Amino acid sequence: MHTDFWTRLGRLLAISTAIKSVGAFYIPGWSIKSYQDDEPIPLFVNKVYSDNTQLQYAYYDLPFVCPATGKKHAGLASGRSISLNLGEVLRGDRIMTSDYDLVMGQDQECRYLCSHESDRKSIKRAQKLVEDGYVAEWIVDNLPGATSFVTVDRTQKYYAAGFKMGYKDFSPITGKPRFFINNHLTLVLRWRKAPGRSGDRGGKVIVGFEVYTKSIGVGERDTTGCPQDVHNANHGMELYIAPNNTNLASKYPLSSYLPAEDDVDDGSTITIPYSYSVYFREDTRVEWANRWDMYFNNQEESSKIHWLAILNSLVVSGFLTAGVYMIWNRTVGGDIKSVAGHAEEGKIRMKRKKLRAGPRSPRLGEKSSNGLLDQNGDLEQEGDISSDEESIEDLTGWKLLHGDVFRAPPYPGLLAPLVGSGMQLVFMAAGLLLLSCFGVLNPSFRGGFVSVGMGLFVFAGLLSGYFSGRVYKTFGGLNWRKNTLMTAFLFPGLLFTTIFILNLFVWAQASSTALPFGTLVGLASLWLLIQVPLVYAGSWYGFHQSQPWEHPTRTNTIPRQIPHQSWYSNSIYTILLAGVVPFAVIFIELLFVFRSLWQDKSGYYYVFGFLSVVSFVLIVTVIEVTIIATYVQLCAENYHWWWQSFFIGGASAIWIFVYCSWYYFAKLNIQGFISGMLFFSYSLLACTVYGLLTGTVGFLTAYAFVRRIYGAIKAD
Repeated sequence: MHTDFWTRLGRLLAISTAIKSVGAFYIPGWSIKSYQDDEPIPLFVNKVYSDNTQLQYAYYDLPFVCPATGKKHAGLASGRSISLNLGEVLRGDRIMTSDYDLVMGQDQECRYLCSHESDRKSIKRAQKLVEDGYVAEWIVDNLPGATSFVTVDRTQKYYAAGFKMGYKDFSPITGKPRFFINNHLTLVLRWRKAPGRSGDRGGKVIVGFEVYTKSIGVGERDTTGCPQDVHNANHGMELYIAPNNTNLASKYPLSSYLPAEDDVDDGSTITIPYSYSVYFREDTRVEWANRWDMYFNNQEESSKIHWLAILNSLVVSGFLTAGVYMIWNRTVGGDIKSVAGHAEEGKIRMKRKKLRAGPRSPRLGEKSSNGLLDQNGDLEQEGDISSDEESIEDLTGWKLLHGDVFRAPPYPGLLAPLVGSGMQLVFMAAGLLLLSCFGVLNPSFRGGFVSVGMGLFVFAGLLSGYFSGRVYKTFGGLNWRKNTLMTAFLFPGLLFTTIFILNLFVWAQASSTALPFGTLVGLASLWLLIQVPLVYAGSWYGFHQSQPWEHPTRTNTIPRQIPHQSWYSNSIYTILLAGVVPFAVIFIELLFVFRSLWQDKSGYYYVFGFLSVVSFVLIVTVIEVTIIATYVQLCAENYHWWWQSFFIGGASAIWIFVYCSWYYFAKLNIQGFISGMLFFSYSLLACTVYGLLTGTVGFLTAYAFVRRIYGAIKAD
């Protein structure tokens, strides 16, 4: 086992050295889109989102932006929804065509878009979005519009996806907050010559899409609606409608104080003009295949931290490997040799006794008698037998449990479906990491990670049913159809129900994060019409066509009494302590995952190679922790290891949820009850998935370990 581990680890490190080159393997490169001069380029608007909340909104659903006119631009009518994959819908994307005119190679100093009248309610909505730090996501040639930044030493430029809707400052006179909307956008599209034959024919490819924002008031615009001077505008477009004092005075006739703001819609409006500029700039420093690298900021610094995370994981796993090696080669191996020696010695003595115990005719002059005093030979024989039995019974610890260690656990009809669902998640996670490492799943494949993950999860129902059915049969279960229904509906039903309930809250907020009814029906169809039949087929094969796993020892009829256990052998303490070690392996990498998911949504998590290495070391750590904990439990003569191994394998999920809670209060600035509820609900779901996956790994590891050690001492 020790040799196999280091062999696999060596192969993994060899793969990890190729991660850097694999990162350039750009699968979507087959769909390179090139443009000729004067060819129109479509611009798509998507959504607005914020790091301070989990609620997203479709851009055209905002009441203060220019609505779509329906006119055709680049051959597409504005306001038309673009077909989305399942992952895009689940992540809240609502991509639609826009009224912005972009033509390859044609700069536009200013282009007037519209003047939109907004009432008090719309202005308050705009103020709230600006205060919460919302950014807008637009898309050109599958690239999100980005805000450009430069490092302090001005040696490197990087992007943050999206651009600010507006900004907030404070009045120098009253000190009250003021809100301004960015109503003039400068769009900079960076291009270079297209590779191959397309470039020889004058084709150009887009390698960058930058958005620069400006707030320009109505008084600084000419009659066409364009700014008089984009670069030197002094007055921004403030989101403010003066209160109607006449209306307020009539509303509060007896009050000497009138409130500064009135929420009543009195018909007052403000006109917000929108305009934009377009510039095309050649950039030969960026290759088309590497154009997404600009969105991955601080790559060198983060790579060092990732290598530190891998080193930390290897150190922890190395100590555990040494512990498992000592347990196996010195302790278990010695016990097996001892038991084998006793068994061999007993067989030799039994052969001798059989030779002496046979009937014989009395010798000449010998009297035959059946008296008690004439049974000395039989007493000696019984003494030999009892001494042999005592030599074996003198053995203590895990060896005494050979008649109870494979006794079926309590609630086998629940454990088997959980193990089946865990294998389903193992297959899904392994497939996602493998595809991500080879570049198939990358940021340009928008929604691909979720879509492919959903597909793998659904079709892995076959594995789920197979393992569940075979484990259930091994436990001695008879009602395999009930077990199949538990496997098909327990965990997937929990996921679907939770998402549906959360979706009701998001629906009430009119957020694009809410799943449309058609998407919910589609998810239910995938579950009930595809996954459930696959689970049924796998369960039928695992129960009827496969043999149960054989156990090397027979189970006694009467259960053995478990002696009093020390405090540290208590299930709760053991589970909590065992969960600390796998958590120590992954907590550094979790920091990057959390930052991409919750704190910096304008960035992208891209280091799946490092994540795969850490995940592999994590699985090895879970395996080793489970072996050590199971061995200690068996040495304490406690044969209730089935559920214990499952909980020990998934115990680190508890610490990950605690880490999520700490991250929420210490690092995030999420506001609002709905956003907080979504954060903790999604975190709990993620930890449940993780715990089910690693718990299954722990269970199967303990099962293989127990079968191995008791198979080595098998004796008749």
